[in-house]
Amino acid sequence: MLTGKRILLIIGGGIAAFKALDLIRRLRDQGASVVPVLTKAGEEFVTPLSASALAAEKVYRDLFDLTDEAEMGHIELSRAADLVVVAPGTADLMAKMAGGHANDLASTLLMATDKRVLIAPAMNVRMWEHAATQRNLAVLQGDGVLVVGPNEGDMACGEYGPGRMAEVPEIVAAVGAALGDGPLKGRHVLVTSGPTHEPIDPVRYIANRSSGAQGTALAAALRDLGASVTFVTGSATVAPPDGVTVVPVETAREMAGAVEAALPADAAVFAAAVADWRVENATDEKMKKTAGGMPELAFAENPDILASVAQMAKGRPGLVVGFAAETNDVRVHATAKRERKGCDWIVANDVSPETGIMGGSENAVHLVTADGVEDWPRMSKAETARQLALRIADALGAAE
Repeated sequence: MLTGKRILLIIGGGIAAFKALDLIRRLRDQGASVVPVLTKAGEEFVTPLSASALAAEKVYRDLFDLTDEAEMGHIELSRAADLVVVAPGTADLMAKMAGGHANDLASTLLMATDKRVLIAPAMNVRMWEHAATQRNLAVLQGDGVLVVGPNEGDMACGEYGPGRMAEVPEIVAAVGAALGDGPLKGRHVLVTSGPTHEPIDPVRYIANRSSGAQGTALAAALRDLGASVTFVTGSATVAPPDGVTVVPVETAREMAGAVEAALPADAAVFAAAVADWRVENATDEKMKKTAGGMPELAFAENPDILASVAQMAKGRPGLVVGFAAETNDVRVHATAKRERKGCDWIVANDVSPETGIMGGSENAVHLVTADGVEDWPRMSKAETARQLALRIADALGAAE
């Protein structure tokens, strides 16, 4: 998807620099050419020989190399690329970019370029959360710099939290999206996410423990592959991603209406945790304790959004994907659900409390298709989303 594209890759100094070598390889696999630029700190983690061998290009390191200045000045080098990628983007590099510094080759290229810049931050969790880094991040995003990651996880320093550089497939997808050549370019994908809230009275409601994290990550991953994403979300605890059309809803009936309004779509992914029932006798005033005993709540069944879309006679999306949160016999229940609903795929997981999946940062899913059940390893929800987005892209491409 990147055939003929020229990427200028700036490799900062950090333990995540080892991923830059894999990034070079994968970008080239996609047809791109990669010109590496190593910072002085980057050379402590990656050798110029390794980067040059994988890129099949000369590695640029020194601003004051007179031979390079005669052959290709830093101005020309910065503008010959289609995209400038900084991976890893250290706290120091981010500070230089935000402050407009140009005291080495990497920072000078970033100041001189007239192309888009994509940065993959990577640093210790405390450095990432530091007020100065967050200010710099806001400045860079305000300047139009694209950001992918960081992810949350174990650090090389032994700490845990946000600050890990995005995984290589995620960066490759972000490169494709930045260049407008993602495999889902021109495709419209509908994603539902988050819990629905079914009112009992003005201050109480029935809900579930869904955070909306998996649906949000999936919307971002589909966006990064070039899709136009309509994101219908309940009252999630995580913020919706940038670059998608967000449709906030509260109840299952509101979500059903928003889904209908968002169609047609090439694919529809129903990751929302929709309440099966609503309170039919919900009141407009707060229920009070009385001596008469407990209030009686009458329940009515909510619309089955997944089944209604999967079984559409006309205008059905080419790919309909449902989610199944189970606490036992996950594969059996998910297989039965796919057949019952009429959808193409079911993404199932075990949300028993001991798994920590519902509301957590990781997931372990089973992908149920007409061909059987695939058991995916436990991984971050961001990585699960990336893998699923790539499968969706492959399925839509194969259907053409």
